[in-house]
Amino acid sequence: MLVKQELINKIKDYFDLNVYETKVWLALIGKGSASAGEIAELSGVPRSRTYDVLETLEKKGFAIVKLGKPVKYLGVKPRMILDKLRNNVRSEAEERIQSLSNIKDTEEFAQLEEIYKGGVDPVKREDVSAAIKGRSNISNYLREIIRNAKREVLICASARDILSKTKLFQQTFNVLKKENIKIRLCLSGEDNLIKKAENEFGIKIKKVDVIAKFFIIDREEILFYLSKPDSKEESAIWLNSEFFSAYFASLFELAFGTDKKEKK
Repeated sequence: MLVKQELINKIKDYFDLNVYETKVWLALIGKGSASAGEIAELSGVPRSRTYDVLETLEKKGFAIVKLGKPVKYLGVKPRMILDKLRNNVRSEAEERIQSLSNIKDTEEFAQLEEIYKGGVDPVKREDVSAAIKGRSNISNYLREIIRNAKREVLICASARDILSKTKLFQQTFNVLKKENIKIRLCLSGEDNLIKKAENEFGIKIKKVDVIAKFFIIDREEILFYLSKPDSKEESAIWLNSEFFSAYFASLFELAFGTDKKEKK
């Protein structure tokens, strides 16, 4: 059975197999049922290695042994393999999340926090500004600074972008509401999306026609995005400057016509 090398390379990467395992599995699903000798001939894998490869594929769930004599193997349906791998990844991810959550309660983590808070030359947060790259990194940092808010959070973004992170903002906003922290949300975009955001988050939203994305926390720190909404690689700047943040917040209110009653 002739199989293009390009397909072998793709399947190998998709399913985390080596070259021999990929060739044998492809031969198996192409033949349906075959002996080790037939598989060696079809796949081009040396017969001396075929037995070991078939045993490995059986352990991984890619092949099963057919009952009867002579011994023959069946290739497992690709869709079944894909579902199995997805379930494995999900289970491993859940276990990893639980493991990471438990770290917070360890003595070692407490020591890490002490090292951070009282190092030899601790960094003053008011002297810090940083460039952050990558959607995941920015989201993690954003979640952290918003959840540390003490008084208010001012947000300007597009409705589509905020809704794309519904889970993140729902959880974060719920925490802020419980602590009676004011949330002001100004969004650009279609009316139906803004209405949907209001329903999702339970927050009154002011519609704006400004294509910008920034978050002001307690008028002390600000995170604003440098990349365009459709950029593949997101980048942002975080500034921990009370002067700049307060000034930017005043511009926010001036530009978006914040109601004075709302400010109180």
